Amino acid sequence: MKKMIATIRLRLLGRVVSVLIATVMLATCFTTGCASIIHGTTQNIGFGSNPGGATVTVNGRTVGKTPLVADLKRKDNHLVRIELEGYQPFETTLTRTVSGWIWGNLIFFHGFLPGIVVDAIDGAMYKLTPAQVQAELQELGATSMLTDSGLYLLVTLEPNPEWERIGQLTKN
Repeated sequence: MKKMIATIRLRLLGRVVSVLIATVMLATCFTTGCASIIHGTTQNIGFGSNPGGATVTVNGRTVGKTPLVADLKRKDNHLVRIELEGYQPFETTLTRTVSGWIWGNLIFFHGFLPGIVVDAIDGAMYKLTPAQVQAELQELGATSMLTDSGLYLLVTLEPNPEWERIGQLTKN
Protein backbone atom coordinates (compact mmCIF):
# COMPACT_ATOMS: atom_id res chain seq x y z
CA MET A 1 0.00 0.00 0.00
CA LYS A 2 2.81 2.42 0.90
CA LYS A 3 4.54 1.58 -2.37
CA MET A 4 1.33 2.31 -4.30
CA ILE A 5 0.87 5.70 -2.56
CA ALA A 6 4.49 6.61 -3.30
CA THR A 7 4.00 5.70 -6.98
CA ILE A 8 0.85 7.85 -7.19
CA ARG A 9 2.66 10.78 -5.57
CA LEU A 10 5.56 10.47 -8.03
CA ARG A 11 3.15 10.41 -10.99
CA LEU A 12 1.26 13.40 -9.60
CA LEU A 13 4.53 15.28 -9.03
CA GLY A 14 5.62 14.42 -12.58
CA ARG A 15 2.37 15.88 -13.99
CA VAL A 16 2.72 19.03 -11.89
CA VAL A 17 6.29 19.51 -13.13
CA SER A 18 5.17 18.90 -16.73
CA VAL A 19 2.37 21.47 -16.42
CA LEU A 20 4.78 23.94 -14.82
CA ILE A 21 7.34 23.49 -17.62
CA ALA A 22 4.63 23.87 -20.28
CA THR A 23 3.35 27.03 -18.57
CA VAL A 24 6.82 28.57 -18.43
CA MET A 25 7.44 27.73 -22.10
CA LEU A 26 4.08 29.18 -23.13
CA ALA A 27 4.69 32.34 -21.08
CA THR A 28 8.11 32.70 -22.72
CA CYS A 29 6.49 32.54 -26.16
CA PHE A 30 4.15 35.38 -25.28
CA THR A 31 6.59 37.59 -23.37
CA THR A 32 9.52 37.64 -25.78
CA GLY A 33 9.87 38.36 -29.45
CA CYS A 34 12.53 37.24 -31.87
CA ALA A 35 14.26 40.64 -32.02
CA SER A 36 14.18 40.89 -28.21
CA ILE A 37 16.03 37.60 -27.97
CA ILE A 38 18.52 38.17 -30.80
CA HIS A 39 19.69 41.75 -30.30
CA GLY A 40 17.89 43.16 -27.27
CA THR A 41 16.28 46.51 -26.59
CA THR A 42 19.47 48.63 -26.67
CA GLN A 43 22.21 49.19 -29.24
CA ASN A 44 25.85 50.21 -28.91
CA ILE A 45 26.57 53.36 -30.93
CA GLY A 46 30.13 54.55 -31.52
CA PHE A 47 31.00 58.26 -31.36
CA GLY A 48 34.20 59.85 -32.64
CA SER A 49 35.39 63.32 -33.56
CA ASN A 50 38.25 65.05 -35.28
CA PRO A 51 39.80 66.50 -33.20
CA GLY A 52 39.13 64.05 -30.38
CA GLY A 53 38.06 64.79 -26.82
CA ALA A 54 34.76 66.45 -27.75
CA THR A 55 31.77 66.24 -25.40
CA VAL A 56 28.93 64.00 -26.62
CA THR A 57 25.39 64.87 -25.53
CA VAL A 58 22.46 62.58 -26.35
CA ASN A 59 18.95 63.95 -25.84
CA GLY A 60 20.34 66.73 -23.65
CA ARG A 61 22.29 64.34 -21.39
CA THR A 62 26.11 64.25 -21.47
CA VAL A 63 27.35 60.71 -22.10
CA GLY A 64 31.11 61.31 -22.30
CA LYS A 65 33.99 62.46 -24.50
CA THR A 66 35.02 61.10 -27.89
CA PRO A 67 35.93 58.43 -28.70
CA LEU A 68 33.27 56.45 -26.86
CA VAL A 69 30.57 53.82 -27.23
CA ALA A 70 27.15 54.49 -25.69
CA ASP A 71 24.35 51.98 -25.15
CA LEU A 72 21.12 53.62 -26.37
CA LYS A 73 17.51 52.43 -26.40
CA ARG A 74 16.42 51.20 -29.82
CA LYS A 75 12.85 52.37 -29.19
CA ASP A 76 13.51 56.14 -29.61
CA ASN A 77 15.13 58.55 -32.05
CA HIS A 78 18.07 60.34 -30.41
CA LEU A 79 19.36 63.89 -30.90
CA VAL A 80 23.17 63.91 -30.73
CA ARG A 81 25.33 66.99 -30.20
CA ILE A 82 29.14 66.88 -30.24
CA GLU A 83 30.94 69.99 -28.96
CA LEU A 84 34.51 71.11 -28.42
CA GLU A 85 35.56 74.61 -27.34
CA GLY A 86 36.79 76.65 -30.29
CA TYR A 87 34.85 74.56 -32.82
CA GLN A 88 31.39 74.69 -34.31
CA PRO A 89 29.06 72.15 -32.69
CA PHE A 90 28.04 69.08 -34.70
CA GLU A 91 24.46 67.80 -34.52
CA THR A 92 22.79 64.74 -35.97
CA THR A 93 19.82 62.51 -35.26
CA LEU A 94 19.96 58.76 -34.75
CA THR A 95 16.76 57.43 -36.29
CA ARG A 96 15.04 54.16 -35.63
CA THR A 97 14.19 51.89 -38.54
CA VAL A 98 12.59 48.46 -38.52
CA SER A 99 15.13 45.68 -38.03
CA GLY A 100 15.11 42.60 -40.24
CA TRP A 101 14.86 40.46 -37.09
CA ILE A 102 11.17 41.29 -36.90
CA TRP A 103 10.59 38.61 -39.57
CA GLY A 104 12.03 36.04 -37.17
CA ASN A 105 8.71 36.20 -35.33
CA LEU A 106 7.05 34.64 -38.36
CA ILE A 107 9.72 32.00 -38.95
CA PHE A 108 10.48 30.85 -35.42
CA PHE A 109 8.30 29.41 -32.66
CA HIS A 110 6.86 32.67 -31.29
CA GLY A 111 4.09 33.16 -33.77
CA PHE A 112 3.83 36.36 -35.73
CA LEU A 113 1.49 38.56 -33.71
CA PRO A 114 2.67 37.94 -30.10
CA GLY A 115 6.34 38.37 -31.08
CA ILE A 116 5.69 41.58 -33.02
CA VAL A 117 3.65 43.05 -30.17
CA VAL A 118 6.40 42.31 -27.64
CA ASP A 119 9.16 43.62 -29.94
CA ALA A 120 7.17 46.80 -30.64
CA ILE A 121 6.50 47.48 -26.94
CA ASP A 122 10.09 46.98 -25.80
CA GLY A 123 11.62 48.61 -28.91
CA ALA A 124 13.60 45.54 -29.99
CA MET A 125 12.01 45.62 -33.45
CA TYR A 126 14.11 48.69 -34.33
CA LYS A 127 17.73 49.42 -35.17
CA LEU A 128 19.37 52.83 -34.83
CA THR A 129 21.07 54.41 -37.83
CA PRO A 130 23.76 55.40 -38.23
CA ALA A 131 25.49 52.90 -35.95
CA GLN A 132 28.66 55.02 -35.92
CA VAL A 133 28.85 58.84 -35.70
CA GLN A 134 32.06 60.58 -36.77
CA ALA A 135 32.06 64.38 -36.38
CA GLU A 136 34.51 66.47 -38.39
CA LEU A 137 34.52 69.59 -36.23
CA GLN A 138 35.13 72.91 -37.99
CA GLU A 139 37.01 75.73 -36.29
CA LEU A 140 35.00 78.82 -35.46
CA GLY A 141 35.67 81.72 -37.82
CA ALA A 142 35.23 82.79 -41.41
CA THR A 143 36.44 80.75 -44.36
CA SER A 144 36.00 80.98 -48.11
CA MET A 145 35.95 78.55 -50.99
CA LEU A 146 36.27 79.38 -54.72
CA THR A 147 34.69 76.90 -57.11
CA ASP A 148 33.66 76.92 -60.76
CA SER A 149 30.15 77.96 -59.72
CA GLY A 150 31.22 80.91 -57.57
CA LEU A 151 32.72 82.14 -54.34
CA TYR A 152 31.33 80.77 -51.08
CA LEU A 153 31.83 82.44 -47.72
CA LEU A 154 31.31 80.72 -44.39
CA VAL A 155 30.87 83.23 -41.60
CA THR A 156 30.44 82.53 -37.92
CA LEU A 157 27.70 84.31 -36.00
CA GLU A 158 29.96 84.76 -32.98
CA PRO A 159 33.20 86.39 -34.19
CA ASN A 160 36.39 86.37 -32.18
CA PRO A 161 36.84 89.81 -30.52
CA GLU A 162 40.47 89.87 -31.73
CA TRP A 163 39.43 89.83 -35.41
CA GLU A 164 39.60 92.99 -37.49
CA ARG A 165 36.29 94.03 -39.12
CA ILE A 166 36.77 94.60 -42.85
CA GLY A 167 33.15 95.01 -43.92
CA GLN A 168 29.49 94.62 -43.00
CA LEU A 169 26.71 92.89 -44.91
CA THR A 170 23.50 94.86 -45.06
CA LYS A 171 19.97 93.90 -45.96
CA ASN A 172 18.38 95.84 -48.87
